Amino acid sequence: MYKGLSPGAIGVRVSSLEEALSAAKQGGFGGVEFNPSEVAERVEREGAETVRALFDSAGVLPAGFGLTVEWRKDEETWKEGLKALPRLAKAAAAIGGGDTFTWVLSCSDSRPFTENYAFHIERFKPIADILAENGCRLGLEFLGPRTLREMLPHPFIYKMGDMLELGEKIGANVGILLDCWHWHTGEGTLEELNALKAEQVIYVHVNDAPTGVAMADYVDNVRGLPGETGIINITGFLQALNAIGYKGAVTAEPFKPELSQLPDDAARLKTISESLDKIFGQAGLG
Repeated sequence: MYKGLSPGAIGVRVSSLEEALSAAKQGGFGGVEFNPSEVAERVEREGAETVRALFDSAGVLPAGFGLTVEWRKDEETWKEGLKALPRLAKAAAAIGGGDTFTWVLSCSDSRPFTENYAFHIERFKPIADILAENGCRLGLEFLGPRTLREMLPHPFIYKMGDMLELGEKIGANVGILLDCWHWHTGEGTLEELNALKAEQVIYVHVNDAPTGVAMADYVDNVRGLPGETGIINITGFLQALNAIGYKGAVTAEPFKPELSQLPDDAARLKTISESLDKIFGQAGLG
């Protein structure tokens, strides 16, 4: 496992691959998420070896990218995304960054569970097929908080095991984006984590839960820095991932407004990097 950086998740603005790599190197991160459109353009113009050399010279891995297909929207928009995906997936895989991920809402305003289940298979299967053809994987993120899953009339998947089952029906290259916040709020257990196979975990997010709030009242975008409060068992979480052989990025997604109040990006990178160092150390992985 290594420390991953999602610049946008912590309020660090980057406008190019070089800036993303510089931010990751400055903060001591082992990998960084990248813009697949930019990478595809540069692979076509400069060649995959040249682009990968930028990562290598910075000592930073291509951690993956957010899924570009707008699968939640109307059919035409979804199909347009499918058309563009092969080019992006091919380029991402060529530089060794073929993991992509997206979140799945744990409720629906219009689709009952069975209908919604079929909808997600229908929308994701062509995506997974294109990714597989280009040597890429897809991680689906389940969303655990009760306040989130009860905000619309029809409940949907909010637990890890159920999302894994959905992924199996979509494709062999589909696993989960495992966020310790959603694992915690979805009433996950260490036993469940220890039963995972490394290949089922495509990507990992870490953060912490607020103090003085009952779990039933947690709001999804009110969280803490990784290891900040100790409410989420991040030590057991990371130790379980290490035990199953997960080798990918561990990336902070704290939704912490105070980060924007820090003086500059250097301070934000330092704060997040130190929080990740802290939890890695607590788990004996430092």
